[in-house]
Amino acid sequence: MDRVGNQVLEILCGILTKNINLSHLGFVTFTHVDVAPDLRTAKVYYSVLGRKISDKEINIAINQKRKAFKKYMGPELHLKNTPDLHFFHDESLLYGNKINKLIHDIDLKNIDESDSEHT
Repeated sequence: MDRVGNQVLEILCGILTKNINLSHLGFVTFTHVDVAPDLRTAKVYYSVLGRKISDKEINIAINQKRKAFKKYMGPELHLKNTPDLHFFHDESLLYGNKINKLIHDIDLKNIDESDSEHT
């Protein structure tokens, strides 16, 4: 599934730069694709930098383009069936930032405690 997911991701990124303009939403990038074992559906995860509208509106707008992405992807993807696409906001980047902030806060707390012990 990973090989097919990577192929779908590569094709979708190409379609995004050549055929479908989503710049009115911000800078959209596809980050990961999970293809179902039967190859009939795929979950496509995206991130957006410089959001111009809310996350909910972005998700609706991208999912409205599902058929267009599938139409452009079909000829490039050499499978019996072209998977139905469902787009989801990739929360892993936000989660990573939250973890980094927590680690940074702990480091600052440890530095403050060690400074107060030495004085």
